[in-house]
Amino acid sequence: MRVLLLGAGGYLGRFVADRLLADPAVQLTALGRGDDADVRFDLSTGSPGALTRFLDAVHPGVVVNCAGAIRGTASELTRHNTVATATLCESLRRSGCRARLVHLGCAAEYGPSQNGSSIAEDAIARPGGPYGVSKLAATELVLGSGLDAIVLRVFSPTGPGTPAGSPLGRLADSLRRAMQHGDSELKLGGLAVQRDFVDVRDVARAVHAATLSAAQGVVNIGTGHAVRLREAASALARISGYSGTLHELEGPPIPRQHAEGPPVLPYPDGCGAWQQADVRTARDRLGWRARIGLEESLADIWMEAACRM
Repeated sequence: MRVLLLGAGGYLGRFVADRLLADPAVQLTALGRGDDADVRFDLSTGSPGALTRFLDAVHPGVVVNCAGAIRGTASELTRHNTVATATLCESLRRSGCRARLVHLGCAAEYGPSQNGSSIAEDAIARPGGPYGVSKLAATELVLGSGLDAIVLRVFSPTGPGTPAGSPLGRLADSLRRAMQHGDSELKLGGLAVQRDFVDVRDVARAVHAATLSAAQGVVNIGTGHAVRLREAASALARISGYSGTLHELEGPPIPRQHAEGPPVLPYPDGCGAWQQADVRTARDRLGWRARIGLEESLADIWMEAACRM
């Protein structure tokens, strides 16, 4: 099976590439903006015609789209997430390859949800920020394209390679700095947020399963269990061996430019205080469920942070 992977150089894309390459039945071609791609192409600025010609030449059986942006202005997010997906869908419609599309969406498309609830795929999407809006628009383009397509709505990915700017990445970096400086107290803010953390390697397994499945539509990828960021901070402190005290700041987090040291801010995803996935569809239609616990994910995050000490 020939698979074309878009966004192989990104956080999720790197692990998806590793998972697909481990399958001897897969012939993988990576297309992207970076020098590490097999073929250079920018979905946000490239023409559908050029991509169609490439698809007809390579003739993949599956296209996996991990490309996109998580930060930037509303205009930049729209270009990299929505316009890029529109280009991909139009190219696939024009192409004679008839490839299946596996598109990575995100939980930010849902927006805020009721505390204690599990979000199913049929929930009304009300994204609370430009990132979620741009990703939801991309999902709607995929679902309305008429293609053989599945959208994996990934909840809060974590584990090795977690970006330093993410909440868990910032927690690890704050702990590293505290230990380096011998600080006996670490002040953290915004720890009341609860998210469904799913290991990036489990996400890669879900993508692989989706390439082999005939399932279509939206499928949530998460653990089905929300964890308070405060609990993750305590677990990370224990794993790191930090012997000081974690002091949670009251009220809203202090903006970085006015704080002493790097505070840990809540998720800037517009999803409010709570998100938890209903993962029954992934189990029933993909035969997938998360295997890696948060403790293991946090240990891998800390291992990488400790290497910078």
